[in-house]
Amino acid sequence: MTFQGNATNDLQQDAFFFIDTCYHETLGITPIAICGNAFCVAVSDGVAKSPLSEYASQAVVKAVAQQWQSYLTNPATQKPIINIEQIHEQIAHAPQKYKGACATLAVLYRAIHSPNQVTIKHIGDSRVYLQCDNKWQCLTRDHNVLNELIDDDAQAQGKAVNFSDYNRTGMANYLYSLTDCLIIDSDLDSNPIPRCDSQTISIQAGDCFVVCTDGVHDLVPCDEWQMIDKNTNLQDWLKNLRKQVYKSEGRAYDNATAILAYFSEE
Repeated sequence: MTFQGNATNDLQQDAFFFIDTCYHETLGITPIAICGNAFCVAVSDGVAKSPLSEYASQAVVKAVAQQWQSYLTNPATQKPIINIEQIHEQIAHAPQKYKGACATLAVLYRAIHSPNQVTIKHIGDSRVYLQCDNKWQCLTRDHNVLNELIDDDAQAQGKAVNFSDYNRTGMANYLYSLTDCLIIDSDLDSNPIPRCDSQTISIQAGDCFVVCTDGVHDLVPCDEWQMIDKNTNLQDWLKNLRKQVYKSEGRAYDNATAILAYFSEE
């Protein structure tokens, strides 16, 4: 699912990679795709305060698509499958007019030889959620000022951070400013590789993941999402989520993109 919403800049800054195709458009809800073993999906959100951010998100998902296709062509030679350093270097060679454009990234993929695992990689505030124990759980920590302050406070007190302390809800303000994102810049020396968090999770039949941009989770917290089971129509679930975004306090003030990955029980 992707839509422009009521974005005040009248731009679609979200782009996504869905199995084998990159999208940057307001297309609504795609047909359900049945995957066999390996698959990859990714969302990228152009950072509104950067110039030509809609180009940055397109460049990022195209780089993901190229790496995924390279892996499928020769799966024995490419590790890691999605390489953030290579994406960083690839988008650095964009035309000079796009210099400074920024975007987030959230990727979910299952490798050919790891049918019982998925890998998650993310930069910025695009997120990945898992339905677990009859509730939705966020698996990613936003790279923003607020979470950095939480880490700093915990370190000063000599204690560990509970993951539930991260990603506090609320619409964006300065505390939600990103500390890491992918930046188009021809000068790699002045554009260090952003922090990228990566994790591998075991999966089983009935598991369901949502990969989404902040236009979804900022307006409709995951505790307001419906549960999903084998009888759920996934397109109807996304249609309902879209309605929730428009009816929320923020009234779809941002672009919104969400991808569902459901592991069938059959």
